[in-house]
Amino acid sequence: MARSASTPYVYPNPYFQIHIPPLNSPIPVCCALIEKAGRVLIAQRPFDKHLGGLWEFPGGKIEADESPTEALHREISEELGCIVQITTALDPVVHADPRATIELHPFIVRLATESLAPHAREHIALRWLKPTELSKATLAPADVPVVESYLQQLP
Repeated sequence: MARSASTPYVYPNPYFQIHIPPLNSPIPVCCALIEKAGRVLIAQRPFDKHLGGLWEFPGGKIEADESPTEALHREISEELGCIVQITTALDPVVHADPRATIELHPFIVRLATESLAPHAREHIALRWLKPTELSKATLAPADVPVVESYLQQLP
């Protein structure tokens, strides 16, 4: 039986009681699928970080005082040193793993006319892939459903 996020669960055996606290709210994060010349940018996570070595769409946590779009612009500037223009918002994805549950807000973007080329400030490598190659990349698990959503909306 499913329980709501605010309902604690108590194991029914009276001789063996386990109290599981309410589920935490997902951590809001954003990511950018940066399109350029028919390709999409992915970034490789540093090996000393959680999910190290895996590829992801750049982005990060949405702060309490930010909208997802504000966070996206800030994160892309910090991580890649570039400016983007949002073209489409994809549906958010909720992903749970043993460490945390996140609510990922993906955006399809393009580089702004005045932007510098992206360069890895917090990642160890960047790659431009054709959309059909994205599903073959070793992506962070939360980004896998984003690829599916992205590919479905392509013409």
